[in-house]
Amino acid sequence: MVRTESRVPPTYVDGTRLWVDSRVRAFVQRRGEAAILRRLGGEVPGGTVLELGTGRRGTGLRLALDVFGAARAEGVDRHPGSVAACRAAVRDLGDRVEVRDGDATALDATAGSYDAVFGYHVLHHAEDWRAVVREAARVLRPGGRFYSCEMTARFVDSRLLRAVAFHPDDADRPAPESVAGACRDAGLTVLAQETRLAGCWTGLVATRP
Repeated sequence: MVRTESRVPPTYVDGTRLWVDSRVRAFVQRRGEAAILRRLGGEVPGGTVLELGTGRRGTGLRLALDVFGAARAEGVDRHPGSVAACRAAVRDLGDRVEVRDGDATALDATAGSYDAVFGYHVLHHAEDWRAVVREAARVLRPGGRFYSCEMTARFVDSRLLRAVAFHPDDADRPAPESVAGACRDAGLTVLAQETRLAGCWTGLVATRP
């Protein structure tokens, strides 16, 4: 099916899930992105953390425990099939991990519930990514940290990627400056940010005062 939108190039074959749930993606997340985020924001030893958009493999939940030192990792995903697959993938972690249905723009969690919130490429999939940032800020405890890494507008809306990967056409794609700005607007203090690949990727850690 060809998707035609005036604001972005068309998508001809949507292979988004092939990449998101791939072993290569998990390798990049573990060896590259998690290492950068830990360097920017440190670990969360013994903490309770939340991952937004777990996907099917549960890589981010494992990283929260193995790389960031969390004691418990909870995850939400809005796709029931991903929730079921992720639960199966992390079953070996027992009660240290919980995966449930959830909307990152309206989390079913009380304010100040978590020591950290992780988002690996979740913002550019959201219809209202700024609401995701606000929700992450809301559920953080004072001193808690928001860890985010994103493909930016420069890459997501490039003709090459857009041809094989569909993303919402919200006309407000995350960019390094806008992600940092959204964090500040949500009441967070940006601790560190690093942008790579000619502005196509950005990693950021912000904290709730």
